[in-house]
Amino acid sequence: MAINGVLVSPLSIIDTKGGDVLHAMKEGDYGYSGFGEAYFSTIEPKAIKGWKLHREMVLNLIVPIGVVRFILYDDRQNQDEPNQFQEVVLSVEDSYNRLTVPPLVWVGFQGLGLEKSLVLNIANIEHSPKEIERKELEEIKFDWRMY
Repeated sequence: MAINGVLVSPLSIIDTKGGDVLHAMKEGDYGYSGFGEAYFSTIEPKAIKGWKLHREMVLNLIVPIGVVRFILYDDRQNQDEPNQFQEVVLSVEDSYNRLTVPPLVWVGFQGLGLEKSLVLNIANIEHSPKEIERKELEEIKFDWRMY
């Protein structure tokens, strides 16, 4: 079941001589909510990063290299079904998509590939430590061993 406000949008890959062009986001795309900054994160195979919640930032996550499993956790009490998880795996090989995560949803992610994976976030605001909450992995009960 999808968490309210979370979008998974298909992206295009344009085959060109010498290497592909991977679409990420345009101003007119569904899920676009402004531009604050874009940044890359890397994740090693089998590594887990989490949990992080942004109070204001909308995340637009794309994996152009590797395979990454994103686990979203919604504990917002004003939702129809609070305490809900959603899993999304992003990679170029399977289905090239963009994951849009609204504010106030917890995010953790795990490297699934055999090599280091690359994650791009196109955020609607600039990064600020004042709008982030963090929890240790064990603070949100989720079984990461599925892969």
